[in-house]
Amino acid sequence: MSKTNKAIALVTGASSGIGLVTAQSLAKAGYQVFGTSRKPVVDRPGITMLVCDVTDEVSVTDLVATIIKQAGRIDLVVNNAGVGLLGGAEESSIAQVRRLFDVNVFGVARVVNAVLPLMRAQKGGRIINMSSILGLIPSPFNAFYASTKHAIEGYSESLDHEVRKFGIRVVLVEPGVTRTAFEENLTRADQPMAVYETDRSRSEGLMRKWVEQGDAPEVVADTVVEAATARKPKLRYSAGKQSRQVRTLRRYMPEGMVDKMLHKFSGFPA
Repeated sequence: MSKTNKAIALVTGASSGIGLVTAQSLAKAGYQVFGTSRKPVVDRPGITMLVCDVTDEVSVTDLVATIIKQAGRIDLVVNNAGVGLLGGAEESSIAQVRRLFDVNVFGVARVVNAVLPLMRAQKGGRIINMSSILGLIPSPFNAFYASTKHAIEGYSESLDHEVRKFGIRVVLVEPGVTRTAFEENLTRADQPMAVYETDRSRSEGLMRKWVEQGDAPEVVADTVVEAATARKPKLRYSAGKQSRQVRTLRRYMPEGMVDKMLHKFSGFPA
């Protein structure tokens, strides 16, 4: 049994940005919240911060053991930790792509594998995996980042079927472009090529503009709270107007039309 009357939430990547605002919103919603960061940071009001590297299985196992020791259970996991990668697909080494997947995909799987036995024993729990509109549509110079989010979409939907009989639900939250520090979790391709310079620079400029005009992190946090507290959760939650529009676009418009729109929107010649 829990050592507190509050439900226990774990939010990875909670030191800043969407993760921090989400952790704060869950605390306001009545959860006892544990957040993670790769380096030690001071606790935030209502949030106990713990160090965890999601690319290190021992670190993840130690994190879960620490929370169980302090709180007795874990009711909600929000897999938010992630990094971006900007560059042409040809411009990234395979080693760089492996590191990206190690955080964005395998990091999620490590956390999930660590908490599932606990949730089965509790006969319940909820896992929220942070996806993106790039898990729904392609974006030039985001090929590998989009690939990680497509992977999270498929992984989460499959996993939800597998664990539902244990009282556990797996949910996707799909943010649009969000007003967070652009450089905060962004990596650039490690083998830049002159042939892509003009188009890549244009895409980066467009991305900066989208970030400036994007949703506030609170939009995503509110969506996470909705997904966490719903009695009968949906599989997917679009976070913000842009995300809802992209989902509708992808679902109902012909593939060729979507392709032409994205190509033109990205500044490529017809």
